[in-house]
Amino acid sequence: MARQSISFTEPNDEWLKNQVDNKEYSSKSELVNDLIRQARNQQVQIDWIRTKLERAENSGFTSDSKAQILKQSKDLLNG
Repeated sequence: MARQSISFTEPNDEWLKNQVDNKEYSSKSELVNDLIRQARNQQVQIDWIRTKLERAENSGFTSDSKAQILKQSKDLLNG
């Protein structure tokens, strides 16, 4: 596993320490790796949605923009 040296702001370091102290994670490294994994998964989902929006927009199926489609989707999800 690659080793890195990184610096955190004081509030971020405190939050990391609290997560480890509360036994949520066994170490800061484990927590940072989990956060990166989550961010990568979110990016995969964002890329998938972006691709779907672009395909729909380019197919002529809708004349709505990406922003309009996203707003409509959020409105449907939020009731």
